Amino acid sequence: MTELLDEKISLLPLQERKNILLIDDDIKYCRLISKYLSTHDYEVTLVHSGTTALETALGKQWDVIILDVMLPGVNGFEILRGVRERSNIPILMLTAMSDETDRIVGLELGADDYLPKNYSPREMLARLRAVLRRSQVSQHGRESASKIVIGPLIIDLLMRKVTLDGKLVKLTGIEFDILVSLTQAKGRIKTRDQLLNDIRTMNYDSCDRLIDVHISLLRKKLNDDAKNPRLIKTIRSIGYSLQDPNDLDNATMM
Repeated sequence: MTELLDEKISLLPLQERKNILLIDDDIKYCRLISKYLSTHDYEVTLVHSGTTALETALGKQWDVIILDVMLPGVNGFEILRGVRERSNIPILMLTAMSDETDRIVGLELGADDYLPKNYSPREMLARLRAVLRRSQVSQHGRESASKIVIGPLIIDLLMRKVTLDGKLVKLTGIEFDILVSLTQAKGRIKTRDQLLNDIRTMNYDSCDRLIDVHISLLRKKLNDDAKNPRLIKTIRSIGYSLQDPNDLDNATMM
């Protein structure tokens, strides 16, 4: 840990650094992580109690929230639910390494990604950078189009917003990127590995399960019947494809 903490000195002024909220009751380890991230251009605020975490999370525009599941007072899931009711800020959940249930529940409640509690500082840094990339607007390859329209579905690439039948659909960063990836494939099959590459995430023990969970959540939010989907089709043992219920080839870009 000492070597990691000394490996890089920040050159950015304080006002240009990313603001991270780390919510975890392990005070000693939080301080070590905070010191490490501060050398990589992150300004870290620490909260150790669930009872004050929600107020702090909603009291400032954070770039990313790192949230432990097990907290005194109020658990991480309740905090995640409260934040998601009012904000789409990227959230990275900390879970037990072997507890897949915690990871799936977190994703279903709107977490953007998860990290096992025995994470290394470097692994956390990589995750943070991936979450931030997903939350920022990418201009590359989008200069000629800012919106994708597929029937009643409108995807605003610049604002990173999705509407269905004129109503806003609240998606996490990963869900949005998966939807855009499927849409830009124009009906072609996207394998799970291709989708993982497109969202720039790093897998742990179950890549297929991670993508499948997000596809399931996307279908629910887009009112796409999982048993007979009209929009996101499952290609057994391969991956997924997105099709316009009328005709994907008629999709327009604005």
